[in-house]
Amino acid sequence: MIFNKTGQSPDTKLLVTIVVLIIFGWILSFSASLAHFDSYSYVRKQGFYIVLGLIVGFFVLKTPLSFFKLHSRKLFIFSLILLGIVLLPDPIGFSANGARRWINFVVFKFQPSEMMKLAMILFMAGFLIRQEKEVTGSLTGIGKTLLIVASSGLLTMLETDLGATIIITITALSMLFIAGSYIKELLMAGAGILGGLALYVFYDPTRLDRWLSFWMNDLWGKDGVHQTQQALIGIGRGDWTGTGLGAGIQKYTKLPESHTDMIFAIIGEELGIIGMLFVLFSFAYIINKGFSIAKEALKHGRKYSSYVAFGICTWFSMQVGVNIAMNLGLIPIKGFTLPLISYGGSSMIFSIIALAIILRIDMENRAPYSKQRDYV
Repeated sequence: MIFNKTGQSPDTKLLVTIVVLIIFGWILSFSASLAHFDSYSYVRKQGFYIVLGLIVGFFVLKTPLSFFKLHSRKLFIFSLILLGIVLLPDPIGFSANGARRWINFVVFKFQPSEMMKLAMILFMAGFLIRQEKEVTGSLTGIGKTLLIVASSGLLTMLETDLGATIIITITALSMLFIAGSYIKELLMAGAGILGGLALYVFYDPTRLDRWLSFWMNDLWGKDGVHQTQQALIGIGRGDWTGTGLGAGIQKYTKLPESHTDMIFAIIGEELGIIGMLFVLFSFAYIINKGFSIAKEALKHGRKYSSYVAFGICTWFSMQVGVNIAMNLGLIPIKGFTLPLISYGGSSMIFSIIALAIILRIDMENRAPYSKQRDYV
C-alpha cells in the first residue's frame, strides 16, 4: 500500500518553521536574483520549484517509510544512472562555471547529485540493517560501505562536484557510526578518504590555488579571495538591522553567486545580524528536532526510520554549517547551497522531500501501537 494514514498531523511548530524558511528564502533569492540578472524569470522559476516540492512533499507525508525502504535500491541505482548521464556531452549534459553537474531537460536543468544525497541515505539505512552483523563485527561491512560510497563518489568527482562528494561520504560514514561500527575502523576509513580527497585537490591546479590563496594570502591584500572579501563587506554594511530588504548593493556586480551559494551574505547585508540569527536558529530548531525524532524512532525499535532521520539531519547540519562558514570567511568558498533559501530547483525540491520524510517519521512515532507494528 503506497499511501497510509497514521491518524496524526504533522508537527505544527516544525512544519511552520520549514514553511517560513521557504518563504523567507524565496523573498531573499528574489531580491538577489532581480538585482543580479535584472529579470523576474528567476523568482518565477523558484516559485515553481517551491510549489512542485510542496506538492511532492504532501504525497511523501502520506507515504510510509516502508515504501522508501522497499524501493531504496532502485532509487539508488537510478540516481547512479542519472549521475552517469550528466557526463554525456552537450546538449544532454550541461556545464556551467567549469563544472558539469546538470542534465539538460531544455525547460530546466536537473542536478542528480542533489537526488543522490537523499537516495544514499535511504539506501544506506536499509543496507545497515541487512548487513548489521558485518557492519558491527568486521572490516567487511566497512569495505562494502566504502564501495557503495565510492560508486557515487567517483561520478560526482568526475563532475568536479567536490562538495556533494564530501556531504554524501560523511553522511554515509556517520550513519555507519550510529549503526554500531567500531570507531577505529571508521577513523581508518575516514583517513583513507581524506587522503584521496587531498590528492584530488593537490593534482587539480585550480582547486589547489583556491585553497592555498585562502589560507596563505592576506584576505584584504591584492591576492585575497575576492568573493570572500565582498561577502564580508556586505555583512559589515548590514550591522545589526541591515540596510533594508532589497537595499543591498553587493548583489549587483560585486558578489558572484549572490542568489545561490552566497545568499547568506546578502541576508547579512539587507537584514543584518538579526536576519542571520533568524536563519541560524531556525535551522538549529529543525535539525535538533530531527535528531530527536530519530532518537524517538529508535526507542520504538524502528531502526530504518531512525537511520534515515539521522542521515537527513547530518546532511543538513553539514550543508548549512559549511555554507554559513564560507559566507563568514571561515573556510574557502565552495559550491554549497543554503537549503530552502538559495536559488536552485533540484536543491529546493529534494530538501523539501527530505524534510517531509522527517515529518512523516514523527507522525509514525506518534501513531497508535496497532499501526506502528507495520512501520519500519
